[in-house]
Amino acid sequence: MTRVSGGPAKAEYTRDEVCRLLGIREAVLEDWEEHGFVARAEQYAFKDLVALKTLRQLRARRMPAARIRLILESLRAKLRHVADPLQELKIFTDGRRLAVQVDGHKMEPLTGQLLLDFDQDELRRLLEFPARRAENTLAKEMEHRMREAEQWFERAVEMEQVGAPPEQIAAAYEKALERDPDAPAPHVNLGTLYFHMKQWKQAEAHYRAAIALRPRYALAWFNLGNLHDELRDPDRALECYLKALEADAQFADAHYNAALIYQSRRDILNAVRHWQQYLKLDPSGYWAGIARRELARLKEEALVQ
Repeated sequence: MTRVSGGPAKAEYTRDEVCRLLGIREAVLEDWEEHGFVARAEQYAFKDLVALKTLRQLRARRMPAARIRLILESLRAKLRHVADPLQELKIFTDGRRLAVQVDGHKMEPLTGQLLLDFDQDELRRLLEFPARRAENTLAKEMEHRMREAEQWFERAVEMEQVGAPPEQIAAAYEKALERDPDAPAPHVNLGTLYFHMKQWKQAEAHYRAAIALRPRYALAWFNLGNLHDELRDPDRALECYLKALEADAQFADAHYNAALIYQSRRDILNAVRHWQQYLKLDPSGYWAGIARRELARLKEEALVQ
């Protein structure tokens, strides 16, 4: 059975669904678990998605794991009534500064110092030369559009979580692309939306648009491989899975699906190699059980031959 992400919205979400909704790989989720940011689970509630979404935003801004751990420990020490800061607090970046929303106020998480909202933009405008002002105005417009794009993207993801009509979800992702045409993630999620609606041409167009923007986008290659596999074109599917692995050798699901195709071709050596790689990356769980069974069967057949 080929591994494909996605499914209808519900009260609990599988690991695959969480990764798709947040646009992250399984390896990223496992890394967060190893760092102790979230507990490992096979099913996640909506409140867990809130914590994971906060982590995704912090990591997208290149916040080091060590600093995130320090911040969480500091917040737990200073705010005794808060059990899980990622779920219960709004943690965000305020320019280059990290801040936490506590009782309607912004707080610096390490020192506990409250932050006041001075109108720094107005002061800066008074001190700048006209040419510099124009340059900054353009930069601010671009920053505003990028922020709007992220908001539309997050709104679309939330709409998927609550089971909104697909056309409304697609419209929200399109809004994100209007504001940031160079963002590949909305294309990937649109592709997956159309994939589940069996609108193959639209799905392929969006996956390829994401790849055009980021040629080494492993998730886009993987999803395109799933599309070709669904259309019973194993040659093109395998080509895509191998492209995904070129971009990210730790992409466990791409090893899994590549192993299936090699096995169907009776290419035992490559099938065994990919099954073994998959099991190194994902040694437990339902899919690992299938991989282990298929690997044992191949080895048994090789001994018989």
